[in-house]
Amino acid sequence: MNESTRKKTIRRLQIIDGHVRAVQRMVETDAYCIDVIRQISALQGALSKVSQLVLQEHLNSCVTEAVRGDNAARREQVLDEIANVFEHANGR
Repeated sequence: MNESTRKKTIRRLQIIDGHVRAVQRMVETDAYCIDVIRQISALQGALSKVSQLVLQEHLNSCVTEAVRGDNAARREQVLDEIANVFEHANGR
């Protein structure tokens, strides 16, 4: 992962961490359930953005390198990994 993406990813994860703690406090203080659900939904969206950022970096580095390289086994491996990620993301 390049340094710029690493910094962006870490910053986003720090924000998410604070948000998770805030949701935990909401639950501990018996906040209105719908408000908690809205905050959880916002967290899911934030995690999705982090996932997209990491995936984009992976595609631009590891996958590109493997596809351009001469190692057919490595090429298959990275393509299988991506396929598996999407299968799991879609509940398969």
